[in-house]
Amino acid sequence: MSAYEIIFLCAFILYFLQTFIFTLGASKKFPRLSESELPFITILVAARNEEDNILDCMKSLDNLEYPAGKIEIILIDDHSTDKTNAIINDFIKDKPKFKCISAPESVGRLKGKANALAYALKFAKGKVILTTDADCVVSPLWAKTLASYYADNVAFVGGYTTQDDKTIFGGMQAVDFIYLLTVSAGSMNFNRPNSCIGNNMSYLKKAYDEVGGYESIPFSVTEDFSLLKAIHNLGKYKVIYPCDPGSLVTSKPCKDWKSLYWQKKRWGVGGIKNDYLGYLAVFTGYVTHLSIVLMPFIFSAVSLYLTFSKVALDYFFVKTVFNKLGMKLKIVQFFAFEIYFIIYVLVLPFVVLPSRKVMWKGRVY
Repeated sequence: MSAYEIIFLCAFILYFLQTFIFTLGASKKFPRLSESELPFITILVAARNEEDNILDCMKSLDNLEYPAGKIEIILIDDHSTDKTNAIINDFIKDKPKFKCISAPESVGRLKGKANALAYALKFAKGKVILTTDADCVVSPLWAKTLASYYADNVAFVGGYTTQDDKTIFGGMQAVDFIYLLTVSAGSMNFNRPNSCIGNNMSYLKKAYDEVGGYESIPFSVTEDFSLLKAIHNLGKYKVIYPCDPGSLVTSKPCKDWKSLYWQKKRWGVGGIKNDYLGYLAVFTGYVTHLSIVLMPFIFSAVSLYLTFSKVALDYFFVKTVFNKLGMKLKIVQFFAFEIYFIIYVLVLPFVVLPSRKVMWKGRVY
């Protein structure tokens, strides 16, 4: 075997092993509360210039199945300059479980979404806080499902998010979301959290207060992951990521490559603060994908076999989760994801390392 084949083989073996571990972790089951034991919850949605999305989000929240008198929904207008505020107030005027507040100007290092959420949390009455985004639609069982996992000293529960997959571009992003969130679930369920997603997560208000809130957490463009790490670092609570179709959220995909570029860069910048195991997973993926790109130039039967094996491994990795979530994995969208996956894994370090500037919701960070 050539040196290239040996490197590719070693990288693939590591890639296979970590994928196997992530699969085991993501398959873990957890105890749940009965419906009578469900806690009072607060749902937070920060919205900035979301006039095209906020109505569908609110309708899905209004259709949630949750015990009466145990739920409040706070919508935070984060300095919108469009009709977001008017749409919110018109929809909630006869719905007492909804409340709309306006985010104040940034205080200290708090900016953007973190600032809006920190302000809303001062009013939150829930024992458990759930968050989603204005461009998302939640399943009717979303709140009940996440809240039911707050047994056995759990302080953080993550959920899966997919994307509207009416196009190949959107479907590609849907597969990417499921892949990345399964990696997150797999590592978190082995007590090694490496990421989460703010449009489908929840946490104990008590744990949030114990870490000092967003005000005490170093500012990050991935405020969700920073909060998760702070809660985990308390060392007294469990953080879990169950694969449960009841907690599924569907969001709008990025409309074009430019917005997708900034999304990936924001996630990449936030991921810089990961631990060594997170970096090991990234390194393994990088070498594996680089080997695939080099295959046409150093062609061999071994490299061709490993490439097909890697694609098949990815397929069954995400297919299993798609099935558990009651979703259909479209083969065209999967192959679009594989090409996209190779490109962004190889390019992202060269985008993130030279500059940490991020564009998000019309703001520069």
